[in-house]
Amino acid sequence: MIESVVTKRLGALPVAAAFVRRLDVAGIVDTLCPGRESHLTHGQVIEVLIANRLTSPAPLVGVGDWARTWAVEEVFGIEVGLLNDDRLARALDAVAPHLEEIVGSVGARAIAEFGIDTARCHWDMTGMSVHGAYPESAQDEEYPQVKYGHPKDRRVDLKQVQAGLGVAADGGIPVHARVFSGGAGEVAQVVDAMKALKTLAGERRMLLVGDSKLVSYPNLAARLASGVDFVAPVPAARTPDTVFAALDPARATTVDYTPDREAGLPAEQRGTYRVTEDVMEVAGPRKKDPVLTLRRVLVHSSGNAAGQRLAREKRLAQAAEELDKVAHGAGGRYYNTPEKITARVGVIAKQRRVASCLHTSVTLDEHSRPALAWHFDQHMLDAQTAADGWYALITNRTTEQATAAQVLLDYKGQGESERRYGDFKGPLAVTPVFVQHNRRIAALIQVICLALLVFCLIERQVRRALGHDQTMTGLYPDNRRVRPTGRMILYHLGELWLRTGTATDPPTVVITRGVQVHLLDLLGIEVTHPRWPQT
Repeated sequence: MIESVVTKRLGALPVAAAFVRRLDVAGIVDTLCPGRESHLTHGQVIEVLIANRLTSPAPLVGVGDWARTWAVEEVFGIEVGLLNDDRLARALDAVAPHLEEIVGSVGARAIAEFGIDTARCHWDMTGMSVHGAYPESAQDEEYPQVKYGHPKDRRVDLKQVQAGLGVAADGGIPVHARVFSGGAGEVAQVVDAMKALKTLAGERRMLLVGDSKLVSYPNLAARLASGVDFVAPVPAARTPDTVFAALDPARATTVDYTPDREAGLPAEQRGTYRVTEDVMEVAGPRKKDPVLTLRRVLVHSSGNAAGQRLAREKRLAQAAEELDKVAHGAGGRYYNTPEKITARVGVIAKQRRVASCLHTSVTLDEHSRPALAWHFDQHMLDAQTAADGWYALITNRTTEQATAAQVLLDYKGQGESERRYGDFKGPLAVTPVFVQHNRRIAALIQVICLALLVFCLIERQVRRALGHDQTMTGLYPDNRRVRPTGRMILYHLGELWLRTGTATDPPTVVITRGVQVHLLDLLGIEVTHPRWPQT
């Protein structure tokens, strides 16, 4: 007798379903965006889109095919034939006017349900370049616009949209997210982000950590007025090298901090961090604006100093080689006038960033042939060397609230928000965006931000369940102990399969590796789901 058995990819669908239900995503969406089409609510569609991003990201037109080959119907109880791209697009249209309310409600739910500590939050923005014309006349002005801006991937030929994340230091959880127009300036978005994060933090005083975009007079004044503590790096232009050159690292306080990338190195090979402090005055754009006096923490990193020294030596060597070529060729075919020599020297100085220390002289001999003489200013180079490794942080926290070392440690957590952008653009595949209307683009990116929230909660749950060490074996072939990441967790769970069963046999979950059982236990997910028994 031949018996037909249908097998579907189960992957991390049960985990995604459990987390979106704990966050009450469908309930929140359906409350704000009531409506049902063919027995399918907008909230159910959004849950499925989140699950798709966590398991096998696909364009809207491909979600239906994904749902048919994965166990979406069995896990979410949805007839997969209803998940066509038109239905998905209509769900995005429905949630678009309520994105801020949805994100705020889900973020608050995450904080309450998972006990996330929001005492320290990190804010940062990133851009996503998009292909296509996206004329302004065809875009809805009520939603973020696809525009040219200042993309961090340097694709200035492409338009972009931007996203901002407010990440809680507790597990690196993005409790707040917002989509912005491609041309929106980062500096102007800080105050609104601060207000949103403060609302999520509740009555507890919050510490906001960000990049140098936080350091503008309006932003600083707004945070001081709101009672929000902050830490941010001072833009390099606001602290002259002469300030750093006058400092002696040996007289600064050593900080007990080791970057993760150096944790496995011998102690003598690890970099050191030292801190000292003074005050910094920030004047307003108008004379009547009060001068803000803030605490400035000056940080010296031996690793940064070594890197800057090597980079300078490389630039100087490259510049010297190119300048020697110009000097040897002066008066010849290509450099037969002082103007040509001067122009070439200017290009070299700009490209190699040696203009501040380069001195040149172009002269003419008795035959009117030009000659080039050049040298580097050693006093300037010595001053630059003395400033190597130094940077400044600014904060309104008092010495009673935090030592200078603690200010540095708080700032070092900023890498957590930047790591989340790697997850955003990596396993969740925020780009490319195959959506034409900017309204739907904003909604889809916000849905992917919700998927990132679930992604990070999964990682946090596994690490917390592992205890203080937060490491486990079985994730890599060599069985070494590592801290599990969301990417690795979903990778291993991705190999779960479901035999849908027959008229006489119930559906069964196929587990191929022991690490899958371990991860499910850490996540508190029972494979004996009501819809299928344990294998």
